[in-house]
Amino acid sequence: MAEVPAAKRQKASTPDDSLPATYKLIYWPGLPGRGEHVRLAFEEAGVAYEDTAMHEGAVQQVLAQISTDNLATGSAPNVPPLAPPVLQHGDLTISQTSNILMYLAPQLNLASSGSDPHAIYRLNALALTALDGLSNEVHDCHHPICTALYFADQRTEAIRCSKQYVKERLPKFLGYFERVLMAQAARDAANKWLYGAELTYADLVLFQCLNGTSHQFPRAVKQLRDGGAHERLFAHYDAVQQRPNIAAYLASERRQAYGEGIYRYYKELDVVPDDDGEEEEKNN
Repeated sequence: MAEVPAAKRQKASTPDDSLPATYKLIYWPGLPGRGEHVRLAFEEAGVAYEDTAMHEGAVQQVLAQISTDNLATGSAPNVPPLAPPVLQHGDLTISQTSNILMYLAPQLNLASSGSDPHAIYRLNALALTALDGLSNEVHDCHHPICTALYFADQRTEAIRCSKQYVKERLPKFLGYFERVLMAQAARDAANKWLYGAELTYADLVLFQCLNGTSHQFPRAVKQLRDGGAHERLFAHYDAVQQRPNIAAYLASERRQAYGEGIYRYYKELDVVPDDDGEEEEKNN
């Protein structure tokens, strides 16, 4: 099946005609964070959305959602979110990145268009795997003890955790997605994405996770890329980055810079598996 042209992916096909066309993303300002996965879906699909992170009062909108005073009362049976990202669409308010993406994907034509009735669950498994290994675990590398402590309070542990991650965990997850892409190509030569011949939201999630991991561990990711064992994966990464809507977004002011979010660059943590530990001793 040929890839759907970008021009045909612009209009969201909403299953419920009572829902408005505009989506509202509520997220912290000043960092990509987990809200970035939702933004990439909107940008790829070319649909209108409101991003509170880009407007004054963004913090207040997040706090209003996650406040212990928010009981999510009203006519719709919504439940109060624990943390952003939060999506509002008509009377619907939902949270959790993967949950939001599962809701949006069919509407934005970012779910599989094949005949598999269980495709959305397969896509969710791929997205969750990327979020586990290339987002949550990466975040834990600079906060290995707890998130309440500053990096300086757990630097020694963070260095040790980062070395273990780039040596064992990072190759494991990159190797897994390389295997997924190989399996797809073996099934059908036209399958150049994680699930079939058309890009889905799982491809966007993997791209963002690998992009963020590259920001935190540039030396390790470069070493793995140069090693040649993950050629399909990095070709996939480049293909997502070069898609017209994604490329335009990445070059725009809407794409926020990495900072004090999930992915953080610390020179002490910019390690590769064969580092001998001298840097750690020097910084202690």
